[in-house]
Amino acid sequence: MEVPILKQGAYLIASIQSALSDSDLAQLRDALVERVGRSRSKGVIIDLTALDILDSFATRTLRDTAHMIRLRGAETVIVGMQPEVAFTMVQLGLSLPEIATALDLEEGLAYLGRKTRKKDQGRVRGGPVET
Repeated sequence: MEVPILKQGAYLIASIQSALSDSDLAQLRDALVERVGRSRSKGVIIDLTALDILDSFATRTLRDTAHMIRLRGAETVIVGMQPEVAFTMVQLGLSLPEIATALDLEEGLAYLGRKTRKKDQGRVRGGPVET
């Protein structure tokens, strides 16, 4: 099942609507990393609102995707994680270290706005860019 990737200004939004197979997750990873470069995106939001389970492979793939996107020069924020998913991840010892999360799409967009503004200000002043 292909996940739609929408462009909203300088950001890409991937809204996962149902459980994905391992190959679907790999396809999403590849598509997001490629689209970041092609559309010169500053940020990516991955919306998990519709998911009620996240296994270890999906968690690892999301983590790897976010790291690849960062290497391409964009930020990633994961939004919409259901309480049950968060609880299960903690119980299983799964985590998404160094990856921003937000309650919903609105907060995710606000986070990316703050993060990319800070990055742009660092570039304008010629100083180091905080990551």
